[in-house]
Formats: sequence, C-alpha cells, structure tokens
Amino acid sequence: MMKRLFTLIIGLAFIANAFMVRADEGMWLPVLVNKLNIGHMTEKGFKLSAEDVYSINQACLKDAIIALDYGSCTGEIISDQGLVLTNHHCGYSEIQYHSTVEHDYLTDGFWAKTLTDELPNEGKTASFLIRAQEVTDRIVAELNDEMKESERWEIIDSLRKVIIAEVKAETPDYRASVTPLLHGNQFMLFVYEDFKDIRLVGAPPESIGKYGADTDNWMWPRHTGDFAMFRIYADKDNKPAEYSKDNVPYTPKKHLTISLKGVEQDDYAMIMGYPGRTNRYLTSWGVKDLMENSNALRAHIRGIKQDIWMEAMDADDATRIQYASKYAGSSNYWKYSIGQNQGLKNLDVIGKKEAIEAQFTTWAENNPKYADALGMIKTSVEENMPYTKAATILTETMLSGAEIFLVAYRISGLQKTLEKTPDSTETIASLRARITKMIEEFYKDYQPALDQKVTKAMIEICKNDLAPEYHPAFFNTIDKKFKGDVQKYIDKVLSKSVFYNKEALLEFIHTAKVKDFDKEPVFTAANEIFSIYRMLYGQLEKNKEQSSRGYRLFVDGLTKSMTDKTFYPDANSSMRVTYGSIGGYEARDAVTYCYYTTMEGVMEKENPNEREFNVKAKLKELYEAKDYGRYADKNGKMVVGFLSNNDITGGNSGSPVMNGNGELIGIAFDGNWEAMSGDIAFEPKLQRTISVDIRFVLFIIDKFAGATHLIDEMTIVE
Repeated sequence: MMKRLFTLIIGLAFIANAFMVRADEGMWLPVLVNKLNIGHMTEKGFKLSAEDVYSINQACLKDAIIALDYGSCTGEIISDQGLVLTNHHCGYSEIQYHSTVEHDYLTDGFWAKTLTDELPNEGKTASFLIRAQEVTDRIVAELNDEMKESERWEIIDSLRKVIIAEVKAETPDYRASVTPLLHGNQFMLFVYEDFKDIRLVGAPPESIGKYGADTDNWMWPRHTGDFAMFRIYADKDNKPAEYSKDNVPYTPKKHLTISLKGVEQDDYAMIMGYPGRTNRYLTSWGVKDLMENSNALRAHIRGIKQDIWMEAMDADDATRIQYASKYAGSSNYWKYSIGQNQGLKNLDVIGKKEAIEAQFTTWAENNPKYADALGMIKTSVEENMPYTKAATILTETMLSGAEIFLVAYRISGLQKTLEKTPDSTETIASLRARITKMIEEFYKDYQPALDQKVTKAMIEICKNDLAPEYHPAFFNTIDKKFKGDVQKYIDKVLSKSVFYNKEALLEFIHTAKVKDFDKEPVFTAANEIFSIYRMLYGQLEKNKEQSSRGYRLFVDGLTKSMTDKTFYPDANSSMRVTYGSIGGYEARDAVTYCYYTTMEGVMEKENPNEREFNVKAKLKELYEAKDYGRYADKNGKMVVGFLSNNDITGGNSGSPVMNGNGELIGIAFDGNWEAMSGDIAFEPKLQRTISVDIRFVLFIIDKFAGATHLIDEMTIVE
C-alpha cells in the first residue's frame, strides 16, 4: 500500500510538472488575472494593477489589443488616431493584393503619406474585446453525468443561444460568443465590437519584413523586421461602419505607450493577444496520430506543390506577385509540420504523455468516475486513424493543393437552386452576382496553366497514397480510359473545362442550365471529391461521442487530482495574457544563444543572389554610417530582435510585447525551432518567443522610410 501511495504521489508531481504554470508557461484569461495571476506577475516585475490589464470600468491594456480577422492575427493600437501595429506576415495578403508589377509593394514597401493615401481592404476586420464573463455555473447546472455527450452539447448549445440573445438584446451592435474551455469543463462569454474599415498605412519591403523568408522561418537567430501598419476607421460617431470615404480615423479608448529603453537579460516581458490553437491535453495516441497522419503527410504534399509554384514564381514577376501570399500561407504550416514532428520526437513527448497517463490511471483506480476516460480516448483515436490519414491526403491534394476543385464546388449551390427552385429569379440573380464577384477575385491571382501542373502532381500523389476505397470516381476514368496517365486525362478532359478560362466560366455561370453542370468535368470531379470528403468526416464523427466524453473526464480528473494547482485552458482565439522574462537559451550541446540580434547579423546574412537575403541599398547606407538616431542601444548598436520565454502560438502573431510598465517594447512574430512541439507540450528550457524590437521598427519607419508623420502620432518615452 505504501509503495502504491508513493507511486501516486510521484505521479501527481509529474502531472503537475507537465501541465501547471511556471513563470513562462500559461495562456491566461485577462478577466481572471486578478484572481489567479497578479501576485505572481508582480513578483516577476509587473508594476501595474490587474485593473490596468482588464477592466470594464476604465480604459485598460485590453482596449489597445485587437483581433485581426477574428483572431488570425493580433494587433495593437499605438496612437490616438487608431493606428495599428502588427506583423508584416499578418498584412501580407493585403500588401500582395495591392501590388502590381508597376507598383510592387512586396519588393519596394508601401508608406501612405497622408490619410487619403491609405489603402482600404475589403473583408478585413479588427475586433475589440468589450468584456468577458465566466458562465460555467449557469451551464453546468443544467447538465449531469448520465447524459450522453450529444445530449450535453444540445443543452449547452441551447443555453449558449439564450446567453448570446441576452447580450444582443442589451447591446445589439456587439458580437457575443459562449466558448467551451478545458474540454467542456469551463465556459466563458466573450463580447466583441467589430470594425470593418481597416486600411493599409505602411509596410517595409520584403527584404526587411520577410528577411530570411523560408530559410529563417521558425529559426533563431533572426533578423526580420516583421511589422506592418494599418488604421481603423469609424463613422462620425466613432462606431463601426463599412468602408466609406466619409469615415474618419477611430479614436480608441486606449493606445500603447512605446518605450525606447530596450530590453536586458531577465527583464519582465508580457504579451497580450489572441493565440489560435494549442492542444496541451492531447494524449500519447493523439500525438502519434498527429505525427503520422497529419504532419508528415502535409509536409510531403505541400513541399511538392510549393516547388512547382516557386519555379514559376522565380521565372516571372507577375506570377511571383500573384502567388506570394498563397505560397507564404502554405509554406508556413509546411515548415511548422516538419518542425513539430522533429520536436515531438526529439523531446520524447509521446513518452512523457504515456507517463502522465500511467499515473492518471493509478489515481483513477480510486475514482471510478474517471476510470474509462483514457480508454475511450485511445479507442476513438485508433479507430479514426485510417480516416484521419485519408482526410489529410484528400484535403492537401485535392482541396488545398489543386486550386480549381474548391472553386468549382463553391458554385454547386447555383446548380441546386436552378434545379429545386428554377422560378426564384431574385435568388438566382443574387447568387450569380456573388459567384461572379468570387470568380473575379479568384482569377486575379490564378494561372490555369500553373494550376494544371500542380493538379497533375496532386492527383498522382492522391492515387498512390490514398486507399483505393476513398478514390474519387474520376480516378477510375484515368485508369480505364487513359491507362493511368494523369497528364493525358488533364489534356483530354480537364483542360477543356470552362473553369480554366475566366470569361468562359462567367458566361457559364449566367447561362448554364441544370444539365450543363453534369457535363462539366471539373465541376463533376469536385463533387466526387467532396462526396468522399463528407463520407470520411462522417466516419470521424462516429467516434466523437466517446472522444468528447473521454477528454472531458480526463481533463476534469486532472483538475480534481490536484486541487492546489491552477490549470489554464488551451488557446482558442480568445484574448490571453502570458508573462515571463527576456532571455536566451541553450539549444543543444555547446550551442547557447544570446537573447538579441543586431544589424551586424543582417549584413552577415546578406546574399544579393538570393531574394530571401537581399538588403536594400538605403538600409546598407544607414548601417555603414551607423545612422540609427535615437533608436540605437546604449552601445550604439541597432538591435533587431529579441527572445523571451512567453507562451504563444499562431494567432499571437503581431501581439505586443510589453515591459513591467505596460509599455510596448516589441512585436511577437514567431517561435523557435527547437521547441516546435510547444503547442502540444510546453518545454520551459527551450521554448522562446521571437520578437522584433520596437526600436528597429521605429528606425525603419523613421530613418529608412522617412515616414516621420507616423512617428509623430505615437506616444514615445525615452
């Protein structure tokens, strides 16, 4: 009995070490900072109060932090005229959209000299968190353990709708959501105000904002000035409004003060933003599935697609501009998948998860409610593995690899409307108008011949790697009529499609009858692909009941077994706070990294023959003259980037890094290669946030771009 008790105690300590907060770990809800974190934050060097972080009674730091595009990135307000700072890669699609061969803002950068020069971006949004409120008790009161998970979620969804309706009745202009946390053991209400007129103000050239590109992505040391600037516009009453020439710069409740004091080893560092997704409670079986059936497949398939794109981009500037944003979006997650698998393996995350699960099992022997939790998770993951693998292959090749099939599927609603309600003239006209707009936008950055090259490669991968029972029907046509020759099939069948010609497709949209859709080869292939896709996800849904219940009980059991500990929920695109300190790390044997980089490193990496490492003549002149102005550090050097041990993930891109006074000292933009497994298991000795130093940002705006009018807007302290 003593041996068993000792094992249990050691096991609980191991679990605590794996899941619980350290100075650098944790993505904390701002509304709970006063209850959970402020004492520890103060010990680490935070000099403000919890009310300064989150308040509904006074302006606070949360009021200066925005979710861009509903959480795809983060931005911060840095002037009383709604000026927004974020990452260059967060504004990359807008920079690319406005670029042409004649006005190549990707290569040359963009700086609006006046408000009227700022460029509008249809569809871009900026959201402010108005308030957050825990509603766990209200929801859990209506639930019990005898319910099936599907019953629980039906009740939860109905209660969520009631709560959201209450918010809308009180504040109709706000958006509300009720979000489950800790795998359905906690629920939070979030209320947002969404602004829809967001204009591009400034961006450095790629040679600064994307310096190092794929080679340096996720790597340290880093020398990238990853920033861009937008401005929020509002109507005359300072309220959200669709784009209008009559709109004016938004007056925020709060904007960040910028510090030129720089950073030193062990300085306090805090980040607020909108981290997208982590999965820290993933089990060993889930990690294995992720590595084999998602990451490895994705990396392989995207690598082939990207090589085809890059060859065409290198050969032609127009193609480079058209595909720049698509390539960047694909390659970022491609390299992430490679790095995450490497990190999960090198750090033996599966082994660590297995140890946690073994100790949880021992604890659960005396807590029968939780005894089956891990078994349910294991069964659901293992039964789903064939479908997970198939879904990844199909998605990466046919849906996000070849571009044309997804476009074809997006018009399927028109065929259904023409078939079921042919006399609904207004509905059909409206649908055709929306599809026409979609097609115009798509073809702006699309080359049919290039996509056909990609399509050939993607079909070949899919045919070879996807289990035959999941093959779309047109694969049989390739085998039977064309003896497996994919190129012949493309030349003889797909290439004849109207989808490879914008004008022909637009005419088709406005004149086609129901029967014409079934004769269209790309449209037919797209529907076959999506039929398989729906079937696969239908299979995955069959195990949702036991997976959901298993994870809910597993996480609940962890919290029950350690009542003296405080758990943080996985990231889910809601605002979070992470705090820690400035510092380097020991990457591996005999390799120790300093916590900052300088302009010397930019010049050391320069290679005029590689686009990734080009350096503009103006920047080189400033470097050679050491003309850094007031932005140099105390030793006269121009610091470019720095490291902190803050806990971030995707969605945090563009987040402000603040000192103990809540002043802006940098912009977070990346994690480090050695800890790419961090979304699954935080590694305190290795995991670091890479940020661009705010002094380098200001130096580029001021000395390089000459946009001193933007500097004049800001509140800067020496």
